[in-house]
Amino acid sequence: MKTFKTLFATETKLMIRDMNNLIFGVGFSVVFAIIMGMVMGGKPAFEGADYSFMEQSFGAVIAIGIGATGLMGLPLALADYRHRKILKRFLVTPVSPGMLLLVQFIVNLLVSVLCLVLVYLVYVLFFDYGMRGSFLRFLPSYLLVILSIYSIGMMLASISPNIKTANLLCCAFYFPMFFFSGTTLPYEIMPAALQRASDILPLTHGIKLMKAASLGLPMEHMTFPVLLMIALAVLCILLSLRFFRWE
Repeated sequence: MKTFKTLFATETKLMIRDMNNLIFGVGFSVVFAIIMGMVMGGKPAFEGADYSFMEQSFGAVIAIGIGATGLMGLPLALADYRHRKILKRFLVTPVSPGMLLLVQFIVNLLVSVLCLVLVYLVYVLFFDYGMRGSFLRFLPSYLLVILSIYSIGMMLASISPNIKTANLLCCAFYFPMFFFSGTTLPYEIMPAALQRASDILPLTHGIKLMKAASLGLPMEHMTFPVLLMIALAVLCILLSLRFFRWE
């Protein structure tokens, strides 16, 4: 436990000093929420919708922070440690791959939670937002999406042999999800062909899950996204532990 606490404290300090995670994992989502609110206001989400664009976009804006921390921040931090031979030094310490991945998971989770809180405050204070659903349903959905997306990041961090490969893999996973999963362009107004393509992306189903929970929509049809998120998390975590590279 002492080793875990020391590693966690060190990684938290390094994350704060670096600021990249805070800028892209929190700041970008907050700025995007403000701009979107100023442009869209209380307009309907799409023609015939009984909820506003801002109401339906809450989960999507939160997902921007999840993607930035889970698919960029987490794997690139470990890849950088591997590149600078820092991970190699951990071989002679009590730190295990599982502990290292868990600490990175928690540190980035804190950034995502900060993103959630600040975006929610922006929505409430400036755009009169009120969640139609229940936080008791939204929070489990939110945590499940984090677990699944972060598990992909842990897998990328574990299998990348060097920083260049990590950058390539992170971009290959992050940017398609950023542009086509519903974070920037709502899924409902996408052309049918683009919707079918975006359904391949895990974050698309995560956003659908959070959107249903935040809008108070029936959750019965969310069985597939839930099962997909769970299966993805289990698979990627197992791969992360199996193929973790110290150097």
